[in-house]
Amino acid sequence: MKKSVMLCGLSLMGLLLTEGHAATVDDLLLQYQREGATGFSAAAGQELLNRTGQGGPEAEGKNCASCHTTHPAKPGQHAKTGKVIEPLAPVANPERLQDAAKVEKWFLRNCKGTLGRICTPQEKGDFLTFLLSVR
Repeated sequence: MKKSVMLCGLSLMGLLLTEGHAATVDDLLLQYQREGATGFSAAAGQELLNRTGQGGPEAEGKNCASCHTTHPAKPGQHAKTGKVIEPLAPVANPERLQDAAKVEKWFLRNCKGTLGRICTPQEKGDFLTFLLSVR
């Protein structure tokens, strides 16, 4: 009896975590649409992961995959410090995409550091769509 209650509780917790991701991401995608983005594409988000920056010396030759790997379900490593970076994809890291403010903070930092500019709402929506598609 206790085992079934525990399994049911774990299933419910998993469902709530999934819904938490969906609510946060859905809110962000709606925000990006209000800012002019349309028709988000996982393929475009994957292309962004590998796009090499050309926006000045800070971004020259870098891309997201430089630190996060080409497969967001795997851990990465910071190019300068060597620090381990937890996987980007929520399927491998349930902590990702839970906090809209954190998502925006990291978009700001990482877009500037890899692309040499702020990402557009379209790029952010495409990238989130890609991360949710990773299995």
